[in-house]
Amino acid sequence: MTAAPGRARLSSEGPFFDAQLIQQCLKGSEAAWSTLIEKYKSLIFSIPIRYGFSQEDSADIFQAVCMDLLTELPRLREPTALAGWLIQVARNKCFHRKQAQQSSRVQEVDDLDSFASIAEPEGLAAQAEQEQILREAMSQLSPRCRHLVQMLFFEMPVRPYEEVAQALDLATGSIGFIRRRCLSQLRKQLEQLGFDLP
Repeated sequence: MTAAPGRARLSSEGPFFDAQLIQQCLKGSEAAWSTLIEKYKSLIFSIPIRYGFSQEDSADIFQAVCMDLLTELPRLREPTALAGWLIQVARNKCFHRKQAQQSSRVQEVDDLDSFASIAEPEGLAAQAEQEQILREAMSQLSPRCRHLVQMLFFEMPVRPYEEVAQALDLATGSIGFIRRRCLSQLRKQLEQLGFDLP
């Protein structure tokens, strides 16, 4: 795709972001296509990983889903349903790849049935979409808040406050206050994006 001259500036927030991206992609914007793939690459890649495929197979499935997206983009009627569409396409690719792999060797009884039962389509879609919303909400935080939340809640083992403070060049005593403020911002973003909060 070639970049469209005079491309409109894209807003990275709000429910119309995907619609804006898709519109710009259809006009030939490479930047919009790159942004769209960057936004959904973790979501797409997570599906084959969930089903136990290797990194190499998962990368192949990712590429195949991206090719389908490029082909089907002009016919996508509802941009807000893009995440669900990508999940379903990725899941179908996983199922057909598993069938192809098993046809070349002795198939164990109920192998495909066990694959299909790893997660019901609706359950898988709901979980993957919630994870995608969390990624989007995290991306809207300030860099300091994003790094702090990642270090405190997404890294194992959990880092002590002293180490987090040193990494972010903050006073150790301020971490608790900043943590509460960052979590409040994250909660607000999640609510705006429709995340199922307890």
